[in-house]
Amino acid sequence: MDIPNYLCDLHCHTNLSDGYDSPKELIDRAAELKMKVIAITDHDVIPPDIVRVGDNEVDIIEYACSLGLKVIKGSEISCDTDVEDVHILAYGCSWNNPKILRLAESIVKSKIEAYQKLVNILWSSGMNLSWEEILFNNGDTILPENIQKKIIYQFIADKGYAKTWREAKILIQTNDQYNVSREKPDPRDMIQLIHELNGVAVLAHPFLITPKNESLEDYIEMLISAGLDGIEACYTYNKTSYKGSKSELELENEINKRYGNRKLFISGGSDYHGDWRKGVLNPREIGEAGISVERFNNSILNI
Repeated sequence: MDIPNYLCDLHCHTNLSDGYDSPKELIDRAAELKMKVIAITDHDVIPPDIVRVGDNEVDIIEYACSLGLKVIKGSEISCDTDVEDVHILAYGCSWNNPKILRLAESIVKSKIEAYQKLVNILWSSGMNLSWEEILFNNGDTILPENIQKKIIYQFIADKGYAKTWREAKILIQTNDQYNVSREKPDPRDMIQLIHELNGVAVLAHPFLITPKNESLEDYIEMLISAGLDGIEACYTYNKTSYKGSKSELELENEINKRYGNRKLFISGGSDYHGDWRKGVLNPREIGEAGISVERFNNSILNI
């Protein structure tokens, strides 16, 4: 493993959503890399409280601390039914609050229905894949409530219908016959709920968002007016479905220039998924994108 670019990575996934590391494996890998801070931000799920160490269940924060690592429990919540990739990163919430538990349950129900419908459409269009095959792929059983679109994209690539999961994502997003929407919360309501739960709301990967009836700048201003606390600037755009021509540094500088003096927390994260376990070439790594320890220590996330 290479030395990380940043020692604080505020956007990481595990196998509780569409990552391939368990929470313990993620923590162990981050500790091996000498990371100082990571955030576990699985898609639309309540973050874990414990990890299993041998035969024992250990508090996840305490386990990470024993390895010299600070873990922030978060969730990446998909918002806005009509716009793709509007993801609000929620950090530090009261995760046992009934409001967020009910929201998580409703999101899971909507996901299962929509993604099963999408897989059926893919099969009808000539792709040799099924919902059951995805759930039990190569002996790796996935619970229906843990299915994410990226898992479906990766399966499309594994089947040879696209070269990579990123190309599969673009294929789905640009083909009207595959347009299956699920119910997502309004991002303004989500920001309000995060604040009710004493949490921090950060907009993930803004340059993956393409609003339909307004500019990206106007869309972000709407979120700021709703109380958005921060924006992700340093991010692995070159390893996602980003369709623009600007470099990662240019995109980061654009966020810093536009919002750095707006009393917003300028965040960063790799969006690590453990894709190396699937044999993905040049996968995202923990700490590949993120923020400095100094910026974290002076931030609203140092809680």
